[in-house]
Amino acid sequence: MKRPVTSKPEGGCTWPGTDDLYIRYHDEEWGRPVVDDTRLFEKICLEGFQSGLSWITILRKRENFRRAFKGFDPKTVAKFNARDVQRLVNDAGIIRHRGKIESTINNAQRALELIEQQGSLAAYFWSWEPSPASRPKKMTRAQLIKLSTTPESIALSKDLKKRGWTFVGPTTCYAFMQAMGLVNDHVEGCVIRAEVERARKAFTRPVGQR
Repeated sequence: MKRPVTSKPEGGCTWPGTDDLYIRYHDEEWGRPVVDDTRLFEKICLEGFQSGLSWITILRKRENFRRAFKGFDPKTVAKFNARDVQRLVNDAGIIRHRGKIESTINNAQRALELIEQQGSLAAYFWSWEPSPASRPKKMTRAQLIKLSTTPESIALSKDLKKRGWTFVGPTTCYAFMQAMGLVNDHVEGCVIRAEVERARKAFTRPVGQR
């Protein structure tokens, strides 16, 4: 059931607006901690596709992306070849950007390297979770607007690029951290904020090393 309070002007997150799909994403997914490697890989790739676009555009095409990229299984995507690239470039159901398509295949190969080194993508990505002391004491809308990047997202972006990943700039990395629960950026007054905070407190962080 849609929670209309999320878009009330007097409090809470306003970015979902009145779009049912966006509201469900806000209520059920955004900010809740994720440990599944496939979901983490999918999200970092889709954030790359979103670069220069709005997230709702990607969200509306997400099922098409999942079909086109075989569920975003890194082992499968890493084996994509030139024929697959052309297939994807011709797929009107996704964003037909050759550079971003090739980046996803490259990043799948780099993801397999990270999994071999760290044991899982989750172990790697969660090692970049910001410390509570670095977070705003109160998450207001004005504060959220300022958080397009953070020192942690800048450092994560730099490390991923050093490892050969592409389309992983600091803003992309922070959007990924927000969505996957590494931070709780639901604003004060949002009914989902407390739910996400409880989920984060109950969440067992995977152990990794940089």
